[in-house]
Amino acid sequence: MWEVIGGATFIACMRICDVTLDTIRVIIVVQGKKYLAGLIGFFEILIWVFAIRYVFQHLDVIPNLFGYAIGFGIGNILGITIEQKIGLGFVQLNIISMHFTDIIADYLRKAHYALTILPGEGGTGGVSVIVLIIERKEQKKLIKLIKSIDAHAFITVQSSIPHRELRYMAKK
Repeated sequence: MWEVIGGATFIACMRICDVTLDTIRVIIVVQGKKYLAGLIGFFEILIWVFAIRYVFQHLDVIPNLFGYAIGFGIGNILGITIEQKIGLGFVQLNIISMHFTDIIADYLRKAHYALTILPGEGGTGGVSVIVLIIERKEQKKLIKLIKSIDAHAFITVQSSIPHRELRYMAKK
């Protein structure tokens, strides 16, 4: 009985590790960091091979299959959680505020964020769009700040891979 539970737990732990690494590796691939992605991929697949080897050696033990599936699910959750905590990479924020564009822009500039204001046309007339690229780890803090100035501000977020010179400018 303990051997069955131990085997399923072993498989779940290995899957948690390899899927967590997979989640982080995919984010690193998108950022173009090929050597780091290759290194992470090496360990990810090595762990996966050991896990699947154990599963195939004990295919008749149903709890192992559940351990495999549970580890996969938890690995996804853990990988995303880690990525959110360390905030790898950059995001682009697009901010539309009907009445507080200048206040938001002034505050961001005083906080040393490089931004651009673009004219736009909304359903009710002219609007301004504030565009800035920030480190992903700053995203929640900045959105909270913007919402404290204008609770009705419309904010979109998308992944961004700025060119090296833009990274330098964003840190000034």
